[in-house]
Order: sequence, then structure tokens, then C-alpha cells
Amino acid sequence: MKVTLAQLDYVVGDIEGNKEKIIAVAQQSAGSSLVVFAEMALCGCPSYGLLQYDWFIDKCEKALDEIASRCDNIPILVGAPIRNNSGKGKPLFNAAVYMFQGQRKVFKKKQLGISDRYEAEYFEPSDENDILKVGCHKFAITIGDDMCNNSGDDILISNRVDELMPQQPDLIVNIAADRFICQHAEQRRNVLRQTVLKYERPLIYVNQVGASTDYIYDGGSMVFGYNAYVVDSLPFFETVVKNVPMELLISMKRSDNQEIPSKYESLYNALILGIRDFFQKQGFSKAVLGLSGGIDSALVMTLAAAALGNENVTAILLPSEFSTGHSVSDAEALAKNLGSPYYIIPIKDSFHTLQDTLSPVFKGLPFDVTEENLQARIRAVILMAYSNKFGNILLNTSNKSEAAVGYGTLYGDMCGSLSVIGDVYKTDVFGLSRWINRESEIIPWHTIEKVPSAELRPDQKDTDSLPDYPVLDAMLYQYVECSQSPDAIVAQGFDSALVNKVIRLVNANEFKRKQVAPILSVSYKPFSRRLMPIGRFVV
Repeated sequence: MKVTLAQLDYVVGDIEGNKEKIIAVAQQSAGSSLVVFAEMALCGCPSYGLLQYDWFIDKCEKALDEIASRCDNIPILVGAPIRNNSGKGKPLFNAAVYMFQGQRKVFKKKQLGISDRYEAEYFEPSDENDILKVGCHKFAITIGDDMCNNSGDDILISNRVDELMPQQPDLIVNIAADRFICQHAEQRRNVLRQTVLKYERPLIYVNQVGASTDYIYDGGSMVFGYNAYVVDSLPFFETVVKNVPMELLISMKRSDNQEIPSKYESLYNALILGIRDFFQKQGFSKAVLGLSGGIDSALVMTLAAAALGNENVTAILLPSEFSTGHSVSDAEALAKNLGSPYYIIPIKDSFHTLQDTLSPVFKGLPFDVTEENLQARIRAVILMAYSNKFGNILLNTSNKSEAAVGYGTLYGDMCGSLSVIGDVYKTDVFGLSRWINRESEIIPWHTIEKVPSAELRPDQKDTDSLPDYPVLDAMLYQYVECSQSPDAIVAQGFDSALVNKVIRLVNANEFKRKQVAPILSVSYKPFSRRLMPIGRFVV
């Protein structure tokens, strides 16, 4: 007896394509006792508003019928939305559907809205406690957060399995759509291991891989034996199908073939996967970005080149009269290191033309943030013109630290179709850039080591407006990620006036964050999932 783990990349809304992918893998796995696909494999995850349309659910039902018909002699367990016909509660269940030789059994998710609060808007939780019988084996089927609460640092084993244990299952199966969260893989593995230890049952965990909307699914499916060791596993960030012999589940073998990547290796792979799937799943192939000579745009270009191919990423250098010579030379060096096309388009003349146009209104007023923002918006106009003319998708290069405190220009450097590092703090931008350069200089070291500056006025530095990034990021982490109060942050040793200034900036710039490009989510609390009121409220 063997079980097949299908760790696949699905396209949200492409029911036909996902169906054919599922059928192809199932037919290639003929002879398996059970072929296991991930949570919401049929429709892709997260499907969100698509789930409210009857035609969408009709297509899912039709696809399930076709899978059952074309794979009649192959036992399949696949994630899909199923109608709730009880007349009570939400109209759908998040389900795992078992199909084999005309039989169909549905297992419904109970714990909703833990990893993704939107889930509870569409699905009804289920209290049913059914067990799947495959031959002489009994499987406890769980879905996503039925296994654990992975919404934050305090991860707890769910009591869902408690409810299934009276039926004495031989093993536990969890199909999931667990998104990538930086430095979370070890935590996830530990929860699964603790589940095995608690219930003394082997466990099969099958996760999605790929990116959809702002979520990135990292794969890392695995199998635990009775001894709570990982006895087999699938790699992170790769599409893989693997057969696992049932006897392996009762062996004392310990597998070392799944190494959890380091923080920056996993972050690098996640962002590349996020870029690649964003482009491929929408039929895009080429990107453009403004390359300033600074570290943010350098990192985004390096990631984009790895995801799309060097030749498919165009850099546009847009120096002003305030740009230093090394900014242009650093940007050119990076483009040459990557082998990517680039253009230099100075904005000095455009800037002066706009100043002249506005001079009757601005006469006698000093140079201030208005003129700084003009430069950023001129650059945005040029970048969007290139995007429109050649079809290259504009990548945004703002980081999470800047987004948090509003250190960016609406309709200027905040524009773009995808925010690649909008969930990456500046200190991690530095860390990831150094990791990329660990073997050879790809990003010029001068770009990494120089003092950060927007270069929108003479001798400008980021620290003219903000604390040093290690200090700023430490405060932001406590306020944004840990939901700490100003007093609690001050109690950790930070200056009270500085803490209050930073928090005021975060709260006052919510209106800007509502208008940013889609952000690749890599943290517990990305701004794309933040639900905060707009206003200058006092904490």
C-alpha cells in the first residue's frame, strides 16, 4: 500500500486547468491506495469573492464529477468548495472530497478564519466527525487549521483531532494551503510533530506550492512516522509528486532529506516564486522598474531577473540634479552584472519645466517636499509610459519600513503593479542583499554599504526624517507585528518621544497604504491584510 502526495501549483479560478492537472497526476499514480491533493486544489486558493457566484460553484461540481468519472479506479482526496444544503449558515463548506469507484465522501473543515480571516465570510464550520476508510486503514481527515492555529507566535495543537480519535484512526491526514511566513517552517513542523506525539499516530501533510494574489504557498509537504520523526518529505518551493509506502509510516527511519532553508534563502525563494507566478498566471512576461542606485530597487531588480530572466527585466535610470555620480554608476554596474537592458533618462529638464509651469502659483515659496514629490511623480510618468508602450509590467520597489511611516510619494515611487518587497523591513532588505552577494558581487557592495538617501534635495539622507533603520524597524515590529502599545515599546528601552513620533506616522499614513500595489506577503501581518481605519487617531 502506498499514498501519493501531490504538491502542486494551482491557478485561482482556473477550474478547468486545475481539474486537468489533478486528473493527470491521479492517472499517473494508478495503483496508489490514496492520491492526496491540497486544500482548495480544484478552484485555487484564495478564491475569495469568486466563491459567492453560483456559476463558479457549479463549475467546481461539474469538475468533481469529471474527475470521478475519468479516475474511477483511483482513490482521490482533493480540496474543493462544497455547497451547504442545510439551509443554515454560510452557503459553502471548505471540504476534502474522497472519490473512488462511484463512492463519494465529503470531509468538512471546522476551524475557519485563523490563518485567513476572510475564509469565515464564505464557509460554514462543520461539526461532523467522519473517518475515511481505505482498505483496512482508517484515516482522520483534517483541513488546514483543523490541525493547528498558526495565526501567530502562540501556535497550539487543535482539538479537532481530539474529536476524531474516538473512532481510532490509524493515521492523520492534513491537506493545507499554508502560506509562506518568514521563519515559520520550523514552527509548522514542530506543531505537526507535537500532534504525532500527542495522538501516537503517523501523519501525512500535503501543502500547496505557488503564489496567488498576495499569498505565497511554500510546499514543504511531509510525512511523520510513529516516532514523530519526518520519514519522508517534499522540497520547499517546488512542484513535486511522490509516492510514500505505508510501511514507511511505521518504520523508525529518520529522513534528513528536507532541510529547512535559512531565513534569507527561504525569503529569496518565496519572493522569486511570488514574482514568477504573478507574471505567469496573468500572461505577463516582461518587467520594468526604476533603478536608482539605491538598495531597494537593486534588490527588486535582482529578484525579478532571477524570476523572469535577465533579458526580461528592463531598468530605467532617472537621475536628477540631486543624484550623485555613484548612484548612476552603481545602477549601471548592477544592470551589467545581471546582463539586463537599461536606459538612462535624466529628469532635470522635465523638473525645471514643471517648476516654471507652477512658478506663477508658487512664486516666492521655498523649495520643500512639493518639489521633492514632483521628481518622484515625473519618474512615475516616464516608467508608466514605458510600461504602456512596450507592455512591461512596472514593479514597485518600496519596502515595509517606508510603507509603515509613509516615506514615499503617492503616484510617484509608490506606483507599480506589484510591490515585491512591501512586506520586507529595510533591515531585511540589507540582510537579503548581503545573502545574495555571499558568493560573488551581484549587487554592487557600494549600493549596500552607502547611507540610504532618496536624493530629492541636496545632501539628503533618510535619517534626516527617520531614525536609523535598525531602531525604526525594531519599533515597527513591536507596534505592527506584535500589536504592542507605546508604553510597552518604551518599556523595552526606546525613547518615548521617538516611539510616539513613529506611531503617529504609522497611523497617519494608513490612507497611503490603501493605495499601494498588491504586496507579496511574507510576514504574519502584511499591510495588505491590515484592516485599520483611516485617520490621525491617537494611541
